This record gives sequence, structure tokens and C-alpha cells, in this order.
Amino acid sequence: MGHDDLPTLELAFPGPERDRGVAAILSGQKTALTGLLEIYEHAGEAVPVTGQRFRVLDSEGRPAVTIELVDVRVVPMKEIDDDFARAEGRGYSDVAEWRAAHEEFFRSEGVSEYLGHTPVIDDDTRPGGRQSRRPSTRPPWPGHPATYRPRPVRRMSTSPNSTTNPATHAATAARQQR
Repeated sequence: MGHDDLPTLELAFPGPERDRGVAAILSGQKTALTGLLEIYEHAGEAVPVTGQRFRVLDSEGRPAVTIELVDVRVVPMKEIDDDFARAEGRGYSDVAEWRAAHEEFFRSEGVSEYLGHTPVIDDDTRPGGRQSRRPSTRPPWPGHPATYRPRPVRRMSTSPNSTTNPATHAATAARQQR
């Protein structure tokens, strides 16, 4: 499968948060990703599986890095640990910081707009976790900035060849309506 045939993945919403996430992947600091199972279900998408590869898009919608899932797990929030939280590469010192940030995002206006309601986030909420490692700095195609290899990951998309964070899709749709 060529680079252009890979499904895409968008982190958070376009802007500073996405840019920090992409930069953390490129630097090797971000070796884990998290998505909300309810978003996948709402989008009618299957949870990704180990071995899948994705093009991660930057805030401009351009491919920034390719990742390969090396492990995918859907577990209750209460089972996320400090190691996974730190592997997210966002500077979380422990799972409490990780959880506060993810609860805020999952309850955000963009996610709520996409789902049609504000999701309930509690100990039994099942985010999908993905961890990554960067196996090589050799680009997978000419001009590609980097290669990244995740482990546990979960994705959502709104089209067969897109694993787009639905919250991002909702935000984009809202901007297009303005």
C-alpha cells in the first residue's frame, strides 16, 4: 500500500494542540495516542488494529508523519497508568494530569457537537490507547518528514480512507458553515 493509499489520522483540532502533538511525534516524545470509543461507534468505524499504518496530518491538512500501530487496546479509564500517560508526550507527570486533560477534551464543544451530546466520562469510559515508537528516521517516501510507529491506538473517521478525529471533523464542519 502506497503512502497516498494510507488512511489519515488527525490529532485533536487543527491549531496549536494538533501542532504540539505532531511535533511530539516527530521528536519521539509522543509514543502513545488516545481516542474515545464512543466517537468511533458514532462514526460507524471499526477500532484500528495492530499493524495498521496511518498518515498523521498537520493543521494544514498535509501529511506530517506516518505511524504504524504496534498495539491497540480499548480499556476503561481506570486502567490507564502513569507510564501510558507520560508516553502521550504532552508533559503529563501522571495519569491524573492525563485524565483531567482528556476529560476536558472529550467533553469539549467540538466533541459534544459531533456526538450530539456531551459524553459521560467516568472510570468505566473506554478510550482506545495506542503506543508508538519511532523505528526509523528514514522517510517512507520522498520528502516525507519522518516515520513513527505506535502501539495501542484507536481511531475514528468519517470516510472509508480516513481515520479522522470526529471532533476535528465537527470543528471543521462548524467553521465551513460560518
